[in-house]
Amino acid sequence: MVNWTTKDIPDQSGRLALVTGATGGLGLETALDLAGAGAEVVLVGRNAAKGADALDLIRGRHRDAVVSFEQADLADLSSVAALAERLRASGRPIDILINNAGVMALPKRQTTVDGFEMQFGVNYLSHFALTARLLPLLTAGEARVVQLSSMAHRGGRIRLDDLNYETGYRPWPVYQQSKLAMLMFAIELDRRSRAKGWGLTSVAAHPGFARTDLIANGPSSAGGLLTGLAHSPLGRLFSHSAADGALPTLMAATLREVRPGGYYGPQGRGEMKGPPGVAKIEPQALDPDVAARLWTESERLTGVAFA
Repeated sequence: MVNWTTKDIPDQSGRLALVTGATGGLGLETALDLAGAGAEVVLVGRNAAKGADALDLIRGRHRDAVVSFEQADLADLSSVAALAERLRASGRPIDILINNAGVMALPKRQTTVDGFEMQFGVNYLSHFALTARLLPLLTAGEARVVQLSSMAHRGGRIRLDDLNYETGYRPWPVYQQSKLAMLMFAIELDRRSRAKGWGLTSVAAHPGFARTDLIANGPSSAGGLLTGLAHSPLGRLFSHSAADGALPTLMAATLREVRPGGYYGPQGRGEMKGPPGVAKIEPQALDPDVAARLWTESERLTGVAFA
């Protein structure tokens, strides 16, 4: 579709959407537009004050918006489990799940509460566990599930012998692995949904080169070149706003003729910016054997199985 915008989002009235990392950046822009299209939106984040500010912003833009905030720390699987338990207790089917939250290129290796390397744990394992725990609500709603990947998946490799980078930690390869894992998760979830009759539509999206806090909270803390580039006059030629970066996610979440197992991103040069459309999937993301082994290992690491 040429120049797809938020005006092309179908009416979302009566639908429930859950967005992780929704108190800023891409997640907040996604939540804003889903609420504007009539969806009831649950914002997930770890900071209650930022959550309150996000709710005020959405209600200020959309007077009739039905929005709420759920506090959860994706660096702690017990917090993820508690979030899922609260949602399951409500019994409300989920129509859209957007696994958006993430961290990028942390200069030094850090670990989650559960001992996982932080990028792999937050970006991927937490969302794997959350999706598995919410499966009853997702199947009840025949949900659209969107995983946030990245252009960085292109150089990624799933290091099955050391997923948590106990040795040889380097910020970018670790980030690339986490985003490749998210894309493979989307594709494998589609395979399994079709095989098991779950009724889910599983897709992935990436924002291109979007100017968000993700950059500032990652490589900038080590004086990374990427942050300076993003905010330079030259960088602005190759990047776009968080609002524009959210469009592929919104397309993946709401497009009626979405391609199951598909991938959406900007259509400009190198998929760095531009209107949303179908994105390129690198060959390593399509390896069913690696995807199956990653799935099995993810169930083992998180202690959560899809059933």
